[in-house]
Amino acid sequence: MSKIIPFKAVRPTPDKIGLVTCRNYDDYSSAELAAWLSFNPYSFLHVINPAFVNSQKTTLDKRYKGVALKYQDFKNDGVFLKEDKSVFYLYQIQTKNNTFIGIVAGTSIEDYKNNVIKKHEDTLQYRVELFKDYLHQTSFNTEPVLITYPDNLEINNWISEKKKEQPIYDFSTTNKEKHTLWKIESDKEIAWLQTQFEKIPELYIADGHHRSASAELLYDEDKHLGNQNLNYFMSFLIAESNVKIYEFNRIIRDLNGNSKDDFLKKLAQNFIIKTKEQELWKPQSKFEFGMYLDGDFYALFYKQSNSISDLSSRAQSRETILENLDAQILYDKVLQPILGIEDLRNDERIEYIPGKQSILTIKELVDEGEFEVGFMLFPSDISEIKALADNNLIMPPKSTYIEPKFRSGLMVYEL
Repeated sequence: MSKIIPFKAVRPTPDKIGLVTCRNYDDYSSAELAAWLSFNPYSFLHVINPAFVNSQKTTLDKRYKGVALKYQDFKNDGVFLKEDKSVFYLYQIQTKNNTFIGIVAGTSIEDYKNNVIKKHEDTLQYRVELFKDYLHQTSFNTEPVLITYPDNLEINNWISEKKKEQPIYDFSTTNKEKHTLWKIESDKEIAWLQTQFEKIPELYIADGHHRSASAELLYDEDKHLGNQNLNYFMSFLIAESNVKIYEFNRIIRDLNGNSKDDFLKKLAQNFIIKTKEQELWKPQSKFEFGMYLDGDFYALFYKQSNSISDLSSRAQSRETILENLDAQILYDKVLQPILGIEDLRNDERIEYIPGKQSILTIKELVDEGEFEVGFMLFPSDISEIKALADNNLIMPPKSTYIEPKFRSGLMVYEL
């Protein structure tokens, strides 16, 4: 049984919504960030990046306090308003190629602890503690955890009807996305949605593992204070068929002392190799890998795939589920034994390119000489993610890049 609650969000006034919201801070180049901070006084970037002289020398504690103060300034200046009552939201993001729609709500820390809300990624303790400290100092969060639920006809029909109503926001952004937000404030609708989610036995985190872990840690440390808002964290709940999963491709700086011929011979032990020369070839299905090496593209077909029958079967052993993951195959058969890469998070010889980017990016980086070889993967699907989570297994780092991405500053969950 999954528990969701409405909450009293803080959000921008309708006349400023297009000016306030922003992409994730890390998505901006230094030049873009400087431009937005210089020319848009309403950008939420001013809150999450408070201006300091010699900011790189400022303690984290001081920076977090600066974030809290800037957020308070935005509230005092009337940039934000707070809901009078607790509500849910229906939020739609339209990109060039996809439309995403889901429900913004509070999800239960107890559900997270009891594995009703399931996870498939490992977390780094220092990052969890860092964001926990951020939440503690600022007392707000504006980045919901992306959570999927099984496709539900009743909820889908309700969404279709709700979209016919007048939204509270309907705006476009400079990255050519359209954003629409509806408020769900009637007690009847709120109770109905809660009942629908109570029927759902399990939810799955798609993106935001560190944020949810930080919320749990903050709850454990501060629950004695009696703040009920700590019992939940803000989430964007979306049907599992509506998420878009991209791969993370890999580029490696050297061949670990192997010549090109030796490297190809070692690859041939586990892969059928077909030269594609200058064809921009990407994997077309699971157990296929693309490679760019020394000016040519290659198709790599994993030899063991023919002996693996029903990938979606619940009868798969726990070990087989992980072994069948393409990112794990690449690590087990290539990156670790041939290229000597043990630590996928920290080895400086490997970097990751989101699958949204053209494979020409990989070609250019290898051709420039900084990297020796690039690998392209076929994206995982939601069934693989769920199978891993159901078996308490962890994906290799940088296995998935998942959309949609929530706008920072669109709404704030205060703690």
